[in-house]
Amino acid sequence: MTAYQLLQMLGYAFNIAGLLVCIAGLSLARKPRHRWTGRLLAVLGFVIAAAPLLAQLFGWVTPVPAGSIPPV
Repeated sequence: MTAYQLLQMLGYAFNIAGLLVCIAGLSLARKPRHRWTGRLLAVLGFVIAAAPLLAQLFGWVTPVPAGSIPPV
């Protein structure tokens, strides 16, 4: 299994976990006392959700060319 295939499989898990962390951060940011903590948590959730795309963007994982996948 290549890193690209693993990233495709774990992409949904990263998106759901990032979404939950982001929602928790945004709900925490509504309180004036925890505003910066909530904002940082929301940004962290966005980074978690975008991790599969960022890994491809920065070249940590190289996508498989479309021509090399055999037809089914």
